[in-house]
Amino acid sequence: MASLTRLLEWVFFFYFLSHIPITLLVDLQAVLPASWYPPELLDLMKWYTVTFKDHLMMNPPPWFKSFVYCEAIVQLPFFPVAAYAFFKGGCRWIRIPAIVYSSHVATTVLPILAHLLYGDFPKTNLLESPSQQERLVLVSVYAPYLVIPLLMLLTMLFSPRYYKEEKRKKK
Repeated sequence: MASLTRLLEWVFFFYFLSHIPITLLVDLQAVLPASWYPPELLDLMKWYTVTFKDHLMMNPPPWFKSFVYCEAIVQLPFFPVAAYAFFKGGCRWIRIPAIVYSSHVATTVLPILAHLLYGDFPKTNLLESPSQQERLVLVSVYAPYLVIPLLMLLTMLFSPRYYKEEKRKKK
């Protein structure tokens, strides 16, 4: 069990480490002025939104923008802290913050996935409404941001490494 927990800690470490540039360079394009980004990143975003028909990133509705603002203000400062804790491994102090983070992310990604699967997509000059297969591909792009936080939540709740108190030795 300890080796599985350590493997998951490494997964969580890489998740948080990779999430820093993804948030800064990609996700925040949904809410920050385009003038803040070099043309190469804007072109990458355009390629992504057209290729995957991601209407949420191309023309984000207000509810989606609110999730991105939460990512920028609440989650982004947490990413390096969490990356450190999971890199080091066994840091019990990360348990409650990781539970809060993973619960928050899961509750924001679920409506995104529901919208991608069942929502209406306005037709634009660049994008048509995605087919069901294209919706499933788009869901697979977002799915790791639900699966990994759920794994983290389960690890923090049920791994003895994080929830059992160590017995202190009597002197």
